[in-house]
Order: sequence, then C-alpha cells, then structure tokens
Amino acid sequence: MTKFDYKKELKHLYFPPQGKFTVVDVPPMNFLMIDGHGDPNHAPEYQQAVNALYSVAYTLKFSLKPHGVEYSVPPLEGLWWMEDMGEFSLQVKDRWDWCMMIMQPPAVTADLVEQAVAEAGRKKDLPALPGLRFGAYAEGLAAQTLYLGAYADEGPTIARLHAFIDEQGFARSGKHHEIYLGDPRRTAPEKLRTVIRQPMVKKEPA
Repeated sequence: MTKFDYKKELKHLYFPPQGKFTVVDVPPMNFLMIDGHGDPNHAPEYQQAVNALYSVAYTLKFSLKPHGVEYSVPPLEGLWWMEDMGEFSLQVKDRWDWCMMIMQPPAVTADLVEQAVAEAGRKKDLPALPGLRFGAYAEGLAAQTLYLGAYADEGPTIARLHAFIDEQGFARSGKHHEIYLGDPRRTAPEKLRTVIRQPMVKKEPA
C-alpha cells in the first residue's frame, strides 16, 4: 500500500500559520489545470472548470485505490493574474485571467489522467473537460499566509503580504496564488480558510 498524505508531507505549503507571513520554496508539483478568464462569481466557465477538475481528480483517486495507492484529493487552487500585474486588484475581477488546478500525487501519470478524463466524460456532461491539462508547475520562492474570512475581504491581507515581501528585500513575480481549504457551499464566509501566496524574486541592486 502506497499512501500520499499532503497534509503531512506538504504541511508547510498547505497549512501555514494563520496571521503570520512565511517564506517557502515551493518545489515543482504536478497538477490538473484548466485556464479561464473573468470574474469567477459571474463567469459560468469558472464553475464548469471546477466541476471538471474535481470529476477527474476523484476518478483518478478511485482508479488508483485498487492498485494500492491511497490519498485524499488535495484542495482546489487558483492562479490569478492580469497582463499588467500593477493593475491587479479585487476591483477588476472581470479582467482577471485564471488557472484553476488540483495537485496530484507522484503516482498519477499523463496516461492515467487521459484515461480518467475519458471515463469522467462518459459519466457526466463536463463542458470544460476538453480544456483540462496535466503538467508540472514550478513556483519557487514565495511568501504566504493563512487567511480566515470572506474572499471579498482579502484585500488588506494581500496588501500586507505584498508589504512583507518588499520589507524582506524582494519583489513580486509570477501569479497571485490561492489555495482554498474551505468549501464556500458549506462554510460561512467568515470561517473560510485560504492560503494566499505570492511568488517573489530578490530585488536587483539600485
């Protein structure tokens, strides 16, 4: 029996301390991913992407169990960005690009994903399924924190995270990253837990 427990093996990445900013070096990991554009609260493509990701993720989980591989499906994650990240803010969500994704354990291969996509498509109408891809995402050095509260109220925490990065002598790089540890359908907004992460690079000397 092979067990993969991201809650233990990757605890520092998925369960950082609440209210503190920490620096992490995120290794390359494999993900199921679907890209999209627009405000997730209003774009139907967003929910279609989430449905397709979870359908394939659970199909993979159940297909591997008879082969001695056991694991919990990791949480939904989102990369959020704009062409000009200087304009990136909660006030312009309709202009955001995004990539929703679910991390996969080492036992998952491209061939297994291809089979799971086909099986999920036979069982359910999933409009976003053709856009699903499987691959590695290498984030590298980043700062992060665990935020408790409604998604719409993240702004001040994001601003403090950016200030922390600046104070450490780094500059923001890459895409705004969130990991959703709560289910907004079942959890009160003020009790939602979200990992907020921002990649960074060392500032060039003036």
